[in-house]
Amino acid sequence: MLRDNQLAILRDISQSIAFADDKHGAVEELIVEGYVMKDGDIYELTPKGVTAVEEHAAALAGVNAKPSS
Repeated sequence: MLRDNQLAILRDISQSIAFADDKHGAVEELIVEGYVMKDGDIYELTPKGVTAVEEHAAALAGVNAKPSS
C-alpha cells in the first residue's frame, strides 16, 4: 500500500509539477515498484501509477462527499 507522501509524488508527476530534490529517493522507490518510469530527465506515471492516483482520488471523493438531502 502506498503512503500519503508517495501518493502526493504520484499526483505531482501526473500534473507535471516539479518536486524537491529531497524526494528523489522516494521517486526511485516508486520506479522500482513500477509506479513511475523515467525517460531522460522526465518522470512519467506507468499505467500502475495512473491507476493508483485515480483510485486515491476516488477514495478521497467518497470521504469528502456530503450526504444528499
